[in-house]
Amino acid sequence: MQARVTWVDGVTFVGEAGSGNSVVMEGGEKNNGIRPMEMMLLGAGGCASYDVVTILQKARQEVISCHCELKGERPDATPAPFTRIEMEFVVRGRNIKESQVARAVELSADKYCSASIMLKNAGVEIVHRYRIEEA
Repeated sequence: MQARVTWVDGVTFVGEAGSGNSVVMEGGEKNNGIRPMEMMLLGAGGCASYDVVTILQKARQEVISCHCELKGERPDATPAPFTRIEMEFVVRGRNIKESQVARAVELSADKYCSASIMLKNAGVEIVHRYRIEEA
């Protein structure tokens, strides 16, 4: 995997992934891009959400939508790495089995989500929850 980050101006940077996709990152002065730590939080949520949705689809659950609400806690100091991340998956569908959602979240947390497992191995406390909404 490769990527490139290019300085644009002030504290604004453009990140380009090897896939050709790009994102604007900004340090907070002008608020014209995602902050790098927000990107890390989004990456963990995206990785875990991908796992949960694909596992539920393979289990033939009728998922209509899924989103992950994230809350990252950091100390008020420098450096300020995440100390705790809460992930709550909201799965909406028809006749969704709670046991399948619990299994999908557990498999993501313990086996598949490289991003959250990496953060957990670095000492970040990661809490997983889920909620099911009937469509």
